[in-house]
Amino acid sequence: MFRKKDYSKPTIFFGLSSFQILAMFRRGLFYTYLSIYLREFLGLSVTETTLFASLPMIVNSACQLFLWGIISDKYQLRRTLVVIGEISAGFSTLLVFFAHRMVSNPLLAGWIIILGLSGVEFFWSMSNTGWSALISDLYEYETRQEIQGQLSSVGGVGRIIGILIGGALYDGLTQLYPGWGFYEGPLFFIAALVMFISTIPMLFIPEGGVSEKKQDETTASSSISKFKRTPHKQTRGVFIIFLIAMVFINFGRNSLAVIFSPYMVLDSGFNLDYGELSILLNFQSVGIIIVGLLVGKLGSKIGDGLSTLVGAGMAIAALALITFATFLPLIYVASALRGVGDVIVTASSYAFVSELIPPERRAKGFSIFNTTFFLSWGLAGTLLTGPIIDTQILSGVPEVLAYRYAFFAATIMLVIGVIIFSGLLMKVRNKRRKKDNL
Repeated sequence: MFRKKDYSKPTIFFGLSSFQILAMFRRGLFYTYLSIYLREFLGLSVTETTLFASLPMIVNSACQLFLWGIISDKYQLRRTLVVIGEISAGFSTLLVFFAHRMVSNPLLAGWIIILGLSGVEFFWSMSNTGWSALISDLYEYETRQEIQGQLSSVGGVGRIIGILIGGALYDGLTQLYPGWGFYEGPLFFIAALVMFISTIPMLFIPEGGVSEKKQDETTASSSISKFKRTPHKQTRGVFIIFLIAMVFINFGRNSLAVIFSPYMVLDSGFNLDYGELSILLNFQSVGIIIVGLLVGKLGSKIGDGLSTLVGAGMAIAALALITFATFLPLIYVASALRGVGDVIVTASSYAFVSELIPPERRAKGFSIFNTTFFLSWGLAGTLLTGPIIDTQILSGVPEVLAYRYAFFAATIMLVIGVIIFSGLLMKVRNKRRKKDNL
């Protein structure tokens, strides 16, 4: 008879952090330069380039909401979804490379990548669903923000390494040509290999999920903690308004996700080479690493709601600098601020929403929450910044100025999100005071 494996907290964190390092390494390696490959090498327009993020993210979000979230909650599967999703996505990534090399038309090759990555996201959505629910399964509310921050920090290390290697391979260590890393395949191959390897750390993590007995205990504990430690109630109305605010916040701050790298390498702009671009982007990673270690303390002092606003404020400052700065050192400052804002918003908003979702429906609830992030990563560019840039260029506006108009629009969207979220916090705190005075 087999004994159930005993997972200690350090062992669990080792598995989670190892997976996070590999995941962020792969994203930094692959996605940082893919927009440049589609735009500069294959010749897609700015709006078409943003589709490599928006269409796959639509697939990802839909699958989380209507498929994997339901399956995960029904069978209480977390780790299993992550492992199957990563392995399947790895094989799918290899298929995308070979498919896009089978055609001679660059535009068609670009569309094959866009549609192929949409298929990859069908499997990655399994991993995203299981991962979000798993952390709440394994850690109590009081430590979730701190754990998310720590995971962001170790992930930032992986991102730094991935961006540096990706920048070096993109043009074949400056010895070949820009786009070589994607066209000849090394970036595809390494990304797929890392997906396979990333399943190994998951062996150090329990399945997760919430048993029927544990559901009752966790629900009771949650009911107590939300009155003692948090300023918000577990209500549908708060959840909905929170999601609306996060749509604006995430769409605003992530509007740069696809267009920032092409902007920085413009001949008429800052004209960075790929090595310089890697260094610039890793200032964002440094911000993530440093603040990720401190975000838990910030949340314990001012609350996860106010922490989210602080992170959004950092993102506004970064966008404003990128919009108006013509002095390159200011862009480096903005890049670091982006990292600071990203890690605070990610960790704090996760902690905030984790108390609004019943334990037995975590996968479904986090699938809805994840939608505000995953869709923003590409759809914001397709519907907002991409069309602004393309229409301005077609009307004769200088390319650099067209990008800055788009950055300004993203800033406005982020400000709207902050206003909505601030109103929500004020309303919840007023209700809390009235309740305490009864």
